Order: sequence, then C-alpha cells, then structure tokens
Amino acid sequence: MKALLDRARSFKRRVDFEGDEYRKLAVGQFPEALFITCSDSRVIPALITGARPGEIFELRNAGNIVPPHDAQGTAGGEAATIEYAVEVLGVQDVVVCGHSHCGAMGALRHGTDLSALPRVDAWLDMVRPALEGAGGPPEPALREVVQLNIRHQIDVLRGHPAVRRRTEAGRLRLHGWYYEVDSGRVHELDEDGLFRVHGS
Repeated sequence: MKALLDRARSFKRRVDFEGDEYRKLAVGQFPEALFITCSDSRVIPALITGARPGEIFELRNAGNIVPPHDAQGTAGGEAATIEYAVEVLGVQDVVVCGHSHCGAMGALRHGTDLSALPRVDAWLDMVRPALEGAGGPPEPALREVVQLNIRHQIDVLRGHPAVRRRTEAGRLRLHGWYYEVDSGRVHELDEDGLFRVHGS
C-alpha cells in the first residue's frame, strides 16, 4: 500500500496539470467509447487501449457482466452507467472486453462451489443459464467460455432501451474483445461471430 500511496502523492509532480489536456478535462468529459470489462487487476483498459484521460468511460465488474435492463429494478449501477454513457455522454462505441485467466468464468466452467460466496454466486447466476445452455463441447476451454460470455453480454446490451435506440439509428456500434493477459493480444469479434486478432 505504501508504494501506491507514494505514487498517488507524486502524481501531481509526474503529470503536467498546467497543460491544455488537463485543463480541458475540467470543462467536461467527452469519451469516445464505453469500455465494459472485468474488475480483474490484470486488465487495465487505458493500458490496453492507450487511452488518455477522458477518452474512455469504464464499467467494471466481476466477469464483465451486463445485467438485463430490468434485472436490478430502477437502481442498478450497471444499467445506470450504460444509460448515462449512451444518452448523456453520447459514446459512439461500446466494447465488451473479456479476458484470459478470468476467475469468474473459470468458476462457471468448473462448476465451483460458491456457497461461501453467496453474492458472487448470485451475480454469476445471471449468466450461468446462458452459458450452460449454449451448446458447444461438453467441457469447453476457458477461452471458449469467456468468448461465449462476451457474445452473450453484447446480446444483453441490445436489450437496454438506450442501446437499442442508438444502434437501430446507426449512432452506436457494439464490439466484443478478448484480451490475452499473458501475451497482450486483443482478439476482435467479427461479423461471422469469430474472434480474430486484429489484422489477421
């Protein structure tokens, strides 16, 4: 913790807050994309994308899960973040980024007993039926489970009214990414439903 605190204290010295970039941030934020990804500490959206402050709006949780629009009533944090990003900030793209070595998806793949973690178990219940009922090999690799989850979350996103309106109007694009923690490679979901490394 001391190292984190020391870096936080020196942040102002390491960054040019007198420059135009940070002065503009005080006026407001105008991110290009909403980036939905896992809370995993190895997945750093700004590091992966090279985004500067103000360029991406982040939504992070265990397993990069998008609850159905009405799943949490009127006070769901995920739904509120999506609605705000799309309706107020006017993002033009939404990325759902899953990753290799994902603990949440690993627990689903292995059928891990989560009775000691009831909140985690309830959270994963939102995707468990979709992943178990999707067909495919009887014992899919973790990579396949993660990628299936990304596809499913994009489908759920389309059920959010703000997303549906904007995508149908051609003002919002949805993307699926699979990030490899150990190699840094990013695989993009293409129109055929396959994940490919960019440029391949």
